[in-house]
Amino acid sequence: MAQDAPQVNDQLLPARHTREDLFICDVAGAVLKDVMPQMEHPFYSLSKKPETAIRRYEHNGHWVEITPSVKGLATIYDKDILIYCISQIMHALRNEQPVSHRIRLNSRELLVFTNRGTAGKDYAALIEAIDRLAGTRISTNIKTGDEEQYDTFGLIDAASIRRKHGNDGRLLWCEVKLSDWVFNAIRAQEVLTLHKDYFRLRKPIERRVYEIARKHCGRQQTWSISLENLHKKSGSKSSVKEFRRSIRHLVEHDHLPDYSVALNGDTDVVVFVNRGSMHEVAPDEARPVIHLEPDTFEKARDLAPGWDVYHLQQEWLGWMVDGGLDAPKYPDKAFLGFCRRWFEKRGRP
Repeated sequence: MAQDAPQVNDQLLPARHTREDLFICDVAGAVLKDVMPQMEHPFYSLSKKPETAIRRYEHNGHWVEITPSVKGLATIYDKDILIYCISQIMHALRNEQPVSHRIRLNSRELLVFTNRGTAGKDYAALIEAIDRLAGTRISTNIKTGDEEQYDTFGLIDAASIRRKHGNDGRLLWCEVKLSDWVFNAIRAQEVLTLHKDYFRLRKPIERRVYEIARKHCGRQQTWSISLENLHKKSGSKSSVKEFRRSIRHLVEHDHLPDYSVALNGDTDVVVFVNRGSMHEVAPDEARPVIHLEPDTFEKARDLAPGWDVYHLQQEWLGWMVDGGLDAPKYPDKAFLGFCRRWFEKRGRP
């Protein structure tokens, strides 16, 4: 199925949109990025069969509920579309280019970027994936002090697909509108860099285990988690016995990017060991040297009471390194924003 390059033509845009509020994906070699909130929680199905049941996860007083449409829950393969969009937007932000919720992408370039085929069935699967992403809703609670907030949101708010008239009906372009939840996480730079071989992981559980390790182990030398908790965080519907078999397969074949995996058979603890390969993911990532004004630390204490502000400073610097972010233009303001979000998510220590 032949593909046309996306044309930035105002006549092709819906009447309610203009060039200014449409972001065009056109960077072939963008570094893979994902937003941390969707790496933390099991929003996506790991099954190739449609999942239509509501999921609910609870931990330390926080809960997340995922409601699929009748077409099924968005899968971890459907997530590739969001990773592509996030990667493109982050590339633009690093180059101080304008971005938007509404994104136009070339279908063929998306498929090539995510290591997929470009046959007719692959374009049909792309449309089905967009349907599942648009139909999946997420609800959660956020606790701050003695208050609790309830939020509900989607992964994408809308989508539009343009086909050419005629017998072949080839795709001209796709547009998706990211939800505020996803877009705000990008703008807040709550992102992490993924290894370039992420899309080469063929098994859903391998992708999910990798992103959990990337989120929690990060650049630490090692990180440990019980098999039971890893099973819960993965969102896998398989039995613990089957899940253990999958982890043993990862241990035996040792092909997970960035991390090697070990399983202690006596304690049922999974240990991730950093391979030291993350410099290969984004060579330009380096811990920035940033000077903060003395009164900024006083303001930070007010925004995150009970926390050691110098510990938060190191967390902030490490967060920027993990996300492949440049030093911010207004570092004091950026650091205070980080402290505010830190306290909103965690409360007092």
